[in-house]
Amino acid sequence: MELAKELISQYGYFAIFGMLVLGIVGLPIPDEVMMTFVGYLSSIHILNYEMCLLISFSGAISGMLISYFLGKKIGKPLLDKFGKWIGLTPKRLDTVHRWFEKYGPWTILFGYFVPGIRHVTCYLSGMNEMDMKRFLIYAGSGAFIWCLVFITIGYTIGVI
Repeated sequence: MELAKELISQYGYFAIFGMLVLGIVGLPIPDEVMMTFVGYLSSIHILNYEMCLLISFSGAISGMLISYFLGKKIGKPLLDKFGKWIGLTPKRLDTVHRWFEKYGPWTILFGYFVPGIRHVTCYLSGMNEMDMKRFLIYAGSGAFIWCLVFITIGYTIGVI
């Protein structure tokens, strides 16, 4: 977290965007803590609250799109070829596909609040070839709500 604080202090909005993109793609960045810190910085007028929401949302949705396209282009072929080595047989992959068809959009929306799940759902969306428009609606809604909640928590902490 110290590195995140230092990067935000030096590079501001660019650091927030970049760390969210990398965090959503899968690097171990403490996204929730970082977003709360960003909200705190906006409460003490170092950063602008609305700009933080816009930049954070943009970074989150960019990371989600990268994950979606990675899942679509290399995820399925990779699992088809090497899945049997980690216990993912074609039958299990079909079960995951059917489950994702039924619950996937809601998993994207609400899974955003669960670290680890938010990363996997984007890859699964691409691997299961979810319609891009549908993906953007659910992923965008989840990303916006997530950014709003954590930045507002940090802002409120700073005001108190």
